[in-house]
Amino acid sequence: QVQLVESGGGLVQPGGSLRLSCAASGGIFSSNIMGWYRQAPGKQRELVASITSGRATNYADSVKGRFTISRDNAKNTVYLQMNSLKPEDTAVYYCHYKRMATIVGYWGQGTQVTVSS
Repeated sequence: QVQLVESGGGLVQPGGSLRLSCAASGGIFSSNIMGWYRQAPGKQRELVASITSGRATNYADSVKGRFTISRDNAKNTVYLQMNSLKPEDTAVYYCHYKRMATIVGYWGQGTQVTVSS
């Protein structure tokens, strides 16, 4: 059973930075895609960024140029560097893992990011 453990959320002022980490364990396949989603109160969960094991990346338009996703395959860990944070980035951020060419994915427990002065 895949387990995802997130860390790095918190409270930051507008314009500030945070770095999220997500460590995956338990039955990880080398060919996979990991990503970050977020869900703000009253809104649907949305993709923020994803990265394949081959390091191909995809970003939501709203975070392009501000957020950077990266990964350490040896550690099965994905990171999300968030710069120039805005109040509208406030949400619970969830890590996601999926083996390539499969449907079933796994979610982390979520970490709160609050951008406020």
